[in-house]
Amino acid sequence: MDQRREDPRGALVRPYAVTRGRTEPRQDIALEAVLTASPTAVAESRFAGHDKHRIATICEGRPQSLAEVAAYTRMPLGVARVIIADMVAEGLLTLHTAAPPEGYEERMEILGRVLSGLRRL
Repeated sequence: MDQRREDPRGALVRPYAVTRGRTEPRQDIALEAVLTASPTAVAESRFAGHDKHRIATICEGRPQSLAEVAAYTRMPLGVARVIIADMVAEGLLTLHTAAPPEGYEERMEILGRVLSGLRRL
């Protein structure tokens, strides 16, 4: 059986331990930003740690948003954002932004639609 299901305390590794205490990402990445990983990046990520390799593997088959990666890995969003920003800086992931930085109103509309869709789930 999965040990996490048996243990009511959940995961023993706290989120801040995964990011080494960092709470702010190197760069701001929107929830809807799309991430991809090349097969070469997936191979290189094997030496970067378990979490980074798992994220790269998820993004190799098809593009994923930051929110989707956090959900698939069951990581808190803040932790996923820090790790993914590191991976983008290291060249392990390619970031495809959904909206230009100057399109704040448009980004808020997209986030509103994402939030509405999540609430319907």
